[in-house]
Amino acid sequence: MVGTPDIDIDSHALRVVLAIAEHGSITAASEALGYSQPAISQQMKRLESRLGMPVLERTGRSIRLTEAGAILARHAQAVATALDAAAGEIAELRGLRSGRVRIAAFPSASATIVPRLLAVMAARHPAVAISYLEAEPPEAVAAVRENRADIALTFSYPGDRDDPHRESARGLSVRTVGQEPVHVVLPDAHPQAAAASVDLAALSGESWIAGCPRCRGHLVELCDASGYVPRIGYETDNFVAVLSMVAAGLGVATLPRLALASTRLPAGVVALPTTHADHRTLHVVTAEGAERVPAIGASLRALAGIDRTEWTGDGA
Repeated sequence: MVGTPDIDIDSHALRVVLAIAEHGSITAASEALGYSQPAISQQMKRLESRLGMPVLERTGRSIRLTEAGAILARHAQAVATALDAAAGEIAELRGLRSGRVRIAAFPSASATIVPRLLAVMAARHPAVAISYLEAEPPEAVAAVRENRADIALTFSYPGDRDDPHRESARGLSVRTVGQEPVHVVLPDAHPQAAAASVDLAALSGESWIAGCPRCRGHLVELCDASGYVPRIGYETDNFVAVLSMVAAGLGVATLPRLALASTRLPAGVVALPTTHADHRTLHVVTAEGAERVPAIGASLRALAGIDRTEWTGDGA
């Protein structure tokens, strides 16, 4: 029970309001919660009676939350997380024989970090149901905020003007878990291929193969710091395709270590660190207090126990 002595708001009603806010209609909310549409409508009528004001209003053939409904939805996520934590602690007393964890992560983590995490959880807690969504950092952070994911593995670049871990992650828990080097990928016949590290200023005349929008933006910033605007010939989110293009002599590229760790370098390609040790930072994003939910806490501990050599190259 939450609220003041004269306003009775039960937790189930809050979950219904949250579902309507997330899914946009009573029909969609009833499907998501597994209840009938009349049952959801009756729940809202009882809630409105207790509040003495409407929670929903019709706009043509659709509905939307009133100001009161929006207030309830804004607080509902924190209440739902707290209740899940309480229920989870009880489940933990029973030996973590149930629970679910929804994970979101960026593509190069899909072939490296995520399989290891899933394997550890399957071995330690086989009864915990885990789902996985592949998403770039902005979408993964949004998934946590909108209660579509419990744990998001994300990354950010130094100086990123659109870093999703700033304003859009406000109110969420953001943990930094390591730094991942960014390498230059070159044909092995390139004049810089024999160097211990590559100064990007030496590649000003090259055609570049750019990756995802965030990686492309970081490439532009790195080249700008080296005094030029990169001539981007091709763009693809597929890092295997990037390597194949470099092998075919179509250009040069930068790739983070996890992308390189997820596949073998094709013949005729080398990957070298940059002179300035360029990198990106890896993060874990959750709702505040989510670690108190046993299944989520167990997943975070499993993630922390994964060998980071593949991320950083030094076992840190």
